[in-house]
Amino acid sequence: MERHIFLVGMPGSGKSALGRRVALKLQMPYLDTDAYLTEITGMNTAQIYEKYGETAFRDGETRLLSELINATPGIISTGGGTALREINRLIMRAQGYVVLIDRPIDDILLDIRAEKRPLLAQKGREEIERIYEERMPVYRSIADVTLDNGNGFHNGLAALEYVARQLGART
Repeated sequence: MERHIFLVGMPGSGKSALGRRVALKLQMPYLDTDAYLTEITGMNTAQIYEKYGETAFRDGETRLLSELINATPGIISTGGGTALREINRLIMRAQGYVVLIDRPIDDILLDIRAEKRPLLAQKGREEIERIYEERMPVYRSIADVTLDNGNGFHNGLAALEYVARQLGART
């Protein structure tokens, strides 16, 4: 594969779960930007936000994306807000293929509760719907393809694997 596959979408859309599984199956490098930033700081996302603020967190995402330019192409699951910065959108478009993982809000709400996502779990349904409506046009504006992850995990998995194979991933 010559370029990265960047997964964008709302928290709880399935970016990390799908990306990790497809990368493992196709023996490709995989990186979850949120998990990486958590690992290098020793703090979870909520702690990073609390101690340093959103701007510092987003700066970390931008630095990480910039460093990936020279990395072996792989699947990269981005944080839900990564695509909100224009520089991040430019990097992703220039360095890879962008896949929007879309999922119904009801399914996202189930994952937010199940996975205890601190940044969204405290918000009500109306706020999550507002964020969804605000972000989806941004995600769609940079996506090369949109995958519907509302029809079951295995369907989303098969769709992402198909996209990766079309882009040159081999087993």
